[in-house]
Amino acid sequence: MADIEVSREGRVQIIRFNRADKKNAITRAMYKTMADALNASNDDADIGANVLFGQPEVFTSGNDLVDFMAVATGAEHGGEVGEYLKAIATGKKPLLAGVDGLAVGVGVTTLLHCDLVYASPRAWMQTPFVDLGLVPEAGSSLLAPRSMGHQRAFELLVLGERFSAEKAERAGMINRVVEAHDLEEQVLDAASKLAAKPPQALALSRQLIRGDRDDVVARILEESALFAQQLKSDEARNAFMAFMNKKAG
Repeated sequence: MADIEVSREGRVQIIRFNRADKKNAITRAMYKTMADALNASNDDADIGANVLFGQPEVFTSGNDLVDFMAVATGAEHGGEVGEYLKAIATGKKPLLAGVDGLAVGVGVTTLLHCDLVYASPRAWMQTPFVDLGLVPEAGSSLLAPRSMGHQRAFELLVLGERFSAEKAERAGMINRVVEAHDLEEQVLDAASKLAAKPPQALALSRQLIRGDRDDVVARILEESALFAQQLKSDEARNAFMAFMNKKAG
C-alpha cells in the first residue's frame, strides 16, 4: 500500500498518511506525492477542498530520520519538501486537517497553514526543533506568533513544550476538539460544506482572510537556509547523536 493515500469523497480530496508502522514519518517520496496532489487540486474544478488525515492515534511524527539529511538539504534548494511547503502555503483550495494522536515537527507546522483544524482529545503537538540544534520551519516562526501570540508561539517552537488538544484549542491552533470516533466525519462535513459554496466567492474570501502569501514564502525560504546551516553545526550533530543513542537505549 502507498505511504500516502489520495482519494476523493464528493468534491473533497483526501490526503492520508498511511505509514502507521513508522508513525507516519514523512519521506521525500511522501512529500512529493502530497505536493503533487495539492498542486493538482488548484486548477481542478471538481475539487473544492483538501483534507489531511493520519491514522488512529498518529497524525505524523514528522520527518523520516533516514531521509532527514536529504530532506533538510532539499528544503534549502527546493526539492520535495520545498515543493510541499510551497503547496501548503500558496494552495488555492481550502485546506483542513483532522489530528488524532501525535503530531510532531512538520506535522504541527503544517497545521498553521490549514484553514480549519479539528483534533481528538488524544491528540498532542510538539516541535523539538531547538532541542535538535535546529530552527522552526514551514513559515511557523511567522505564522505561529500571528495566530497564537508571541509567548505561546515561543513556548511551542522554542521551549518545545507538548501541547494537548485542549491547550492547542485555547491557543488558537485548532478549531475544535472532537471525539476520535467522530473526528473524520466532522472534518469531512466541514470540507463538504466549503466545497459546496460558490467557488469564486469562497476563493476571494479566503484570499482576503489569509492575506498576501509572499511574506510567508519568504519566511519559509529564510528558515530553510538557517535550518540547513544549523544542520551542519556541531550542536545539531551532537543533539542528533544524543537523540539516536537515547532512542537505541
